Amino acid sequence: MGYSSTTSTITPRPTARIFLYKLCMCKVKPERPLYNGGILNKEKPRAVGEYGSDDGFYSPAFILRNLTQSTIYCFSSWVKIEGEGSALIRANLKTEDETYNCVGTVLAKRGCWSFLKGGFVLETPSNLSILYFQSSDDIDVGINIASSSLQPFSNEQWRINQQYIVNYKRKRAVTVHVSNENGERLQGATILIEQVAKDFPFGSAIAKTILGNFPYQKWFAKRFNAAVFENELKWYATEPEQGQVNYTIADQMLEFIRANQIIARGHNIFWEDPKYTPPWVRNLTGSDLKSAVEFRIQSLLSKYKDEFIHWDVSNEMLHFDFYEKRLGPDATLSFYESAHKYDPLATLFMNEFNVVETCSDVNSTVDTFISRLIELKKGGVFMDGIGLEGHFTVPNPPLMRGILDKLATLGIPIWLTEVDISKTLDKTSQAIYLEQVLREGFSHPSVNGIMLWTALHPNGCYQMCLTDNNLQNLPAGDVVDKLLKEWQTLELEGVSDNHGSYSFYGFLGEYKVNVKYQNRAVTSTFSLSQGEETKHFSIQL
Repeated sequence: MGYSSTTSTITPRPTARIFLYKLCMCKVKPERPLYNGGILNKEKPRAVGEYGSDDGFYSPAFILRNLTQSTIYCFSSWVKIEGEGSALIRANLKTEDETYNCVGTVLAKRGCWSFLKGGFVLETPSNLSILYFQSSDDIDVGINIASSSLQPFSNEQWRINQQYIVNYKRKRAVTVHVSNENGERLQGATILIEQVAKDFPFGSAIAKTILGNFPYQKWFAKRFNAAVFENELKWYATEPEQGQVNYTIADQMLEFIRANQIIARGHNIFWEDPKYTPPWVRNLTGSDLKSAVEFRIQSLLSKYKDEFIHWDVSNEMLHFDFYEKRLGPDATLSFYESAHKYDPLATLFMNEFNVVETCSDVNSTVDTFISRLIELKKGGVFMDGIGLEGHFTVPNPPLMRGILDKLATLGIPIWLTEVDISKTLDKTSQAIYLEQVLREGFSHPSVNGIMLWTALHPNGCYQMCLTDNNLQNLPAGDVVDKLLKEWQTLELEGVSDNHGSYSFYGFLGEYKVNVKYQNRAVTSTFSLSQGEETKHFSIQL
């Protein structure tokens, strides 16, 4: 079931769907459980002695039996704590063979209920498992749970849902009407439809290695409509010594961007990790450091105003705090204010790792990210966006979806900004997991763009390459090419019906249409933007 993108036949929308729920930070009463509780419908949480050990108790916890391998389990629960003002609560899963240290987190509070959403996929089947809750920092806190749910989905069900979202959010119904100059409908006109540009930004990092490498440039431009500079805009690259500002390389890379009508993200203005802060900046304090950062923002954004659609303003601020330690807790806020002043149309992003990849990093859980964004927004940050780096090892699709669902409630742009799979895995596994991540991102209605972190260097890539140095696809490259083809409207050819019409479902973007009738021919163009109504386009011959 689904929409047809290759013929004029339109089949019904599928009814099977995994619903997205609007999530609230904290409520007086818990809502009803998702999926009516799923397989936890009749299960009650309990205190459970740790099997295989003489000590330790899990409370509250669920005993789970006969969990299957590769099944996608979506887990959710409302959580409230006693005693402390707030605590980061983590849901864990223990099987006979493996402990999954985090399948979901929530920043729970005393006196109200907060929503935890995540899930897991087992590497091996389990006859007996324990799903339990604990404080991430091992604080002795009373944990109350309500409206818990565990719903299994087969891979086929998960894919059907993904395709439903793609059909509904990334495509639109179109009807082309053909008539003569008197308005009479023309039956039997030959119609050729070609998508010439895609609306959804899908791209990759590039480095200075692309300069002068014309085969690489051709390879890149054929596939991607978006790019980000790997290192060439970072402060240590543009001003390695104080006062010696050099944008030559970035300028040359922008020439390639413009020549191929590619959009680009600005990465980054500041990086909070002192390891990647210029050595001369690390030696500055007080007013000298303040003057240097003000000059950095003015110099960079004045030069490139309107060139980059986004700016990662203060990179990885949840893990590092170099500037806030030196300049005070409001330093980041001032960075955003200044960036907006110099480039008011750019979307200003908070970019971070280990938000969507895992929930075991206490520095960057989804609620920690949301709390920081809310702080910035209260401080007056303009046009903010969510940048999720996406440096995965083994992805957890239901956890990824749960985190994206929660971030989506903020109603601001979400991008996957640096997607790759760890080089600790073999290339075949990288490709398998990359496809999982890309499908999850593209099918989530709140993800506005995806960037890979696959800039090609003579000695390889940061973690994952799409090709070898001869631009021959590696398994990950095959996955990208397959999805690029799948996520575009292939060339369509049809004939107008007795109403003078031809209908199809097309991916959002720009189209060229060529119509021939007897000895007459017309070529025209139209745009397909998001909308629930059918797009009607009329052509006269």
